[in-house]
This record gives sequence, C-alpha cells and structure tokens, in this order.
Amino acid sequence: MFLSVNDFARATPWLHGALGLYAGYGTVVFVGLLVAGWWIARRGADTTTMAAALWAPLGTLVAVAVNQPIVALVHEARPYDTLNGILVLATPTTDPGFPSDHATMAGAVMAGLFLVNRRLGLIAALAAVLMGFSRVYIAAHYPLDVVAGLLLGATVTLAGWALMRRVMIRVVRWGQATRLRPLLLAAPGAPGS
Repeated sequence: MFLSVNDFARATPWLHGALGLYAGYGTVVFVGLLVAGWWIARRGADTTTMAAALWAPLGTLVAVAVNQPIVALVHEARPYDTLNGILVLATPTTDPGFPSDHATMAGAVMAGLFLVNRRLGLIAALAAVLMGFSRVYIAAHYPLDVVAGLLLGATVTLAGWALMRRVMIRVVRWGQATRLRPLLLAAPGAPGS
C-alpha cells in the first residue's frame, strides 16, 4: 500500500507542494477546528457541549503524551530509512514512526469534535484522513503508522471523556459563575450568540 501511494506521489508532482505543506503544517487546521468547536459550544449555551469543547484539546494533549512511550517502545524505522528508490518529500528525522504523532493528534481532535458537533466532527474526520494520507504521501510514514495513530488518538480522547465528563461539566459550571463566563457562554443577543 505504501508503494502504491509513493507511485501516486511520483505521478502527481503538482500535489507535492500542497500535500507537503499540509503534512508539515496542517496542525494549524486542527487548532482552527478546536477553536471552532469552542465557538459553537459557547453559542449553544449547553454545559455538556462546552465541557466537550474544552476536553477536545486536553484529550488531544493526553493522546499525544500516551503516544510518546509507544513510539519509543516500538521504535519503527520510517520508510525513507528502510526502502530504497522511493520518492521522499519529507525532511528526514531520526525519531521513529509508529504510531504517527500527526495522525494521533488528528484522530484525537476528530473524536473530541464529534463530541461537540457532528458536522464539525465530520470536517475534522476529513482533515484527519487527509493528514494521514499526506504523511504517507511524503514518505514520512507507512499506512499502518497513520491508521494506528488515528485510532489511538480517537480512543484516548473518547476514553478520557468517559472518565472526565463529570469533572469537565463541573469545571464549566464553576467557570460560568466566575469572570470566565464570557468565554464559556455567549450573552443572549450579543454578537456571536
């Protein structure tokens, strides 16, 4: 499968710039999606939705932290270290590739945003799949690296939500009674409400 994607990369030089840029800096898209999730939750005035919107970035950080010891334990070489004659668009690094950190982050954001808003979750899912594909396209990862990362990120975020849901709801309720209220709840009739 990796070689098929690499052959596709050879045949599509016009995509190199866009997919290379997204593979390297697409995390900005996920930050934007997390902000959109917060904005949607703030406008909706639902405590549980806001708690999910706040959990989404926290769950992402937890997922990436969980991924680090797994990467170190598995210590899988990247495609450009093991395969000869492939097209490499990635800047080579010395860190291992399984599971992909980028895919773990993308899967975590995707799952977190599904808790906030189904439509936004679907947009995040498309962005996550594109992130995974772009990481294989530039030869930074094997397909299994990104599939494992997406699944790990989503699993950690959803499991964390199951464990932290009540705590996060309490935090939001507490915050709504403080000066943080405007960050958690749009005033009725105000712009953005």
